[in-house]
Amino acid sequence: MKSMAASTGRPLADHVALITGASGDIGAAIAKELADAGAHVALHYHRRLEAALLAASACRASGVEAVVLEADLTRSDEARDLVRRASDSLGPLRILVNAAGNTAYKLLIDTEEEEWDHLLALNLKAVYATCRAALPAMIRRGYGRIINIASIWGETGGAGEVAYSAAKGGLIAFTRALAKEVARTGVTVNAVSPGPVDTGMLGPFSPEERAQIADQIPIGRLGTPHDVARAVLFLSRPDSDWITGQTLRPNGGQYP
Repeated sequence: MKSMAASTGRPLADHVALITGASGDIGAAIAKELADAGAHVALHYHRRLEAALLAASACRASGVEAVVLEADLTRSDEARDLVRRASDSLGPLRILVNAAGNTAYKLLIDTEEEEWDHLLALNLKAVYATCRAALPAMIRRGYGRIINIASIWGETGGAGEVAYSAAKGGLIAFTRALAKEVARTGVTVNAVSPGPVDTGMLGPFSPEERAQIADQIPIGRLGTPHDVARAVLFLSRPDSDWITGQTLRPNGGQYP
């Protein structure tokens, strides 16, 4: 890994971060935010190679190393291997951001078991696999930052997104429990639970429906990927070491 001296305004200089789902809007924004702060970044993708390559190019413009790695995170062996390849490429991981995820807008009675299993595997089981793979080295080194991207629907429940809500709710509980397990090792584990964010996941909604969603947010607008990325950066910093087991909610003031 190339060395980069720490400098003012780059609190993550010489850190190595793995961001899953970095070909998506939120994952790409997180990768760029961490790169701007000085971190070398491994960007995971599954099917959207071109988007991941564009995100990596944007990160390299910040003067850091960026590698693109493919894995199907619904397969635990590939999720574990992704962590190994990221470390082999850039050096020991100091930051793991689990941003990969997807949803399906379906009533529960229309959700087939295969769809349920896929959503739980991608949104929850994959996080188990990446954390289990990354933790031993973090614990040995006495330092680590794990940030899991949850969702407001994991806290309030979303009609038509029961599987997604269940997975994200489980992710928040997972985060709290794991934070307690590793609290004295120098590793922090936190979640970021965004409100509605203007990304491709809102694609099924019409402009009118998006406007209605935004009207329900006290600030009066949808979130942006950058809003989420700034929350992740805060939790990734070395001086956030007394913050663990928390759920940070960039949601424009939208609460149940």
